[in-house]
Amino acid sequence: MNSQVKEDTLGKAKEYSSLKYALVIIDTIYLLVLLFVFVGLGFSKNLALFVLSLSANNYFVIPAYLFLLSVIYLFFSFPLNFYGSYYVEHKFNLSNQKLSNWFIDQLKSFILSYIIGLVLLSAFYFILNRFQQNWWLVISLFWILFSLILAKLTPTIIIPLFFKYKKLSDESLRERIMNLAKKMGVSLLDCFEIDLSSKSLKANAAFVGLGRSRRVLLADTLKDKYSQEEIEVILAHEFAHYKLKHLTKLIIVNSLATFLVFYLIFITNHFVLNLFGFDSLSQISALPIVFIYFVLFGVISQPLTCFYSRVLEREADKLALKTTGMKEAFISTMDKLATQNLADRNPHPIIKFFFFDHPPIDERIKLAK
Repeated sequence: MNSQVKEDTLGKAKEYSSLKYALVIIDTIYLLVLLFVFVGLGFSKNLALFVLSLSANNYFVIPAYLFLLSVIYLFFSFPLNFYGSYYVEHKFNLSNQKLSNWFIDQLKSFILSYIIGLVLLSAFYFILNRFQQNWWLVISLFWILFSLILAKLTPTIIIPLFFKYKKLSDESLRERIMNLAKKMGVSLLDCFEIDLSSKSLKANAAFVGLGRSRRVLLADTLKDKYSQEEIEVILAHEFAHYKLKHLTKLIIVNSLATFLVFYLIFITNHFVLNLFGFDSLSQISALPIVFIYFVLFGVISQPLTCFYSRVLEREADKLALKTTGMKEAFISTMDKLATQNLADRNPHPIIKFFFFDHPPIDERIKLAK
């Protein structure tokens, strides 16, 4: 890559990244404003009254209220969602997905989110009404267990809803990956390739699933453009997370966060509910307040979560380099990924603090060198 092309790519990456950061901030503020307006001006109470006028049966009220609330949010968030996930990606030539397919994916995401949300909220209200003193603990345990079940089901049920994937056809590459997994003590079902190119031109690879469902997923945008050595380094990094028990550590951290946010709701909900004119958390119309807790907790905890994630990612990079010994392949991979995905190679420290759950590309290359 000559200096002019590299400079143009760096400028384009900065522009793309800055726009994505701004969209995250705007989207978060917009969501909070919508929630506060919806609950503060009585729209939530009116929606609940409408649902209750149709039926007071909880088997109807919770699904109906959640569905209508989800549709309202989908309507008000659509412009930002379309701009960020479709227009911007096409503007920077990072997606070739057809508009009709994008709409289908949005519909699938809506239905999937609604089903997951319905399971979690049904359990929330069921437990809330039956465990007066320690409901926050029981709910936390259920949500954690459900998230583990989802992690196990993701490779076989959720991912195929959005991508076609098949066993890796390149037998030499597959053998190389399986040998690497064995070398690093990773139990692996098999290697698969997904048709990411049907929607995105970015490159990606993942090590997904729990227990016997663990598998490698290689995007065709990566498999077809990277050497076997580069792919091996990428997967050595993913396997390092398993080897170093990072997945277990993240499960523990996320579990503690779940306990904490529900405990905060438990000890402060009476005061907060009074501010909005509610009597009890069990009122379905108070549900947006629960969402506000989660959004605010996410904003406050994000820098800490990102910092911890960056620590784990550095550890995985070190082990991947130590295991493979392929420093040059690691460096070329980072360069390619930065160019292909328009990554911000050297962000401002404040941006890194709030948004980066991986070390910036230039830091990872410096580590390898």
